[in-house]
Amino acid sequence: MPTVSTYSVTRDAWKSLKESEIYNMHKARMADWRHESAVERLERPTRIDRARSLGYKAKRGFVIVRARVRRGGRNRPKIMGGRRPRRLAYNTLTPKKSIQRIAEERAADKYPNLEVLNSYYVGEDGLYKYYEVIFLDRSSPEIIADKNLDWIREPQNTSRVYRGLTSAGFKGRGLRTGRKDSSKSRPSIRANGRLRR
Repeated sequence: MPTVSTYSVTRDAWKSLKESEIYNMHKARMADWRHESAVERLERPTRIDRARSLGYKAKRGFVIVRARVRRGGRNRPKIMGGRRPRRLAYNTLTPKKSIQRIAEERAADKYPNLEVLNSYYVGEDGLYKYYEVIFLDRSSPEIIADKNLDWIREPQNTSRVYRGLTSAGFKGRGLRTGRKDSSKSRPSIRANGRLRR
C-alpha cells in the first residue's frame, strides 16, 4: 500500500473543499476572519502544502500574512451631468490588476521592510477574498546564508511586488505564455505602446 503524506491529504482536501471534512471548520474560520483586520500576521500557513510548494520554509526570515480584498468589479459614481450614453460606463469597470495582486500590494504596504515571495488563495465569502502572502526578511541572517534565497537581497528585486515581478504579477502582465504569441507583452505592454490610457 503506498504511503500517503500529510501534504497530499491536505492538497486533496482543498481541491474539493465542499466535499471534504474540513469544510465546516473552514466556514467557521472565515466567519472569524471577517471580524479581524484586513491584513493579519499569522504564526503558520493555513495551507501548508501550497505554502511549501511556493517556497515557504519553517525558519526565521519567513513571515506569513493574510490579506483581505473585496470581491467583484469596481464601480464609479454615476455622472449626473450631460454625457453621451457610451461615456456613462460606471458599473461595469474591471480593475487592470487581479485581486490577488492587489492583496499582495496591500500586505506589502503594511510591512515595508519585507519582500513578497509569493501568495496563494485561502478562501472567500460573499463579500471578501482571502489570500496568504509569503514574505522574506532580506536582512535576516538565515536568508542571507541560504544560497537558494539570497537572490532576494539583490537590488533589482527591491519592491518586486509593485513592479509585477511576483507570480500573480507575471500572469496579469501576460508573461505566462512563453515566447510564442507574446511578442506584444514583452518586455512590457508599455514598451510596446499598448498601455491603455
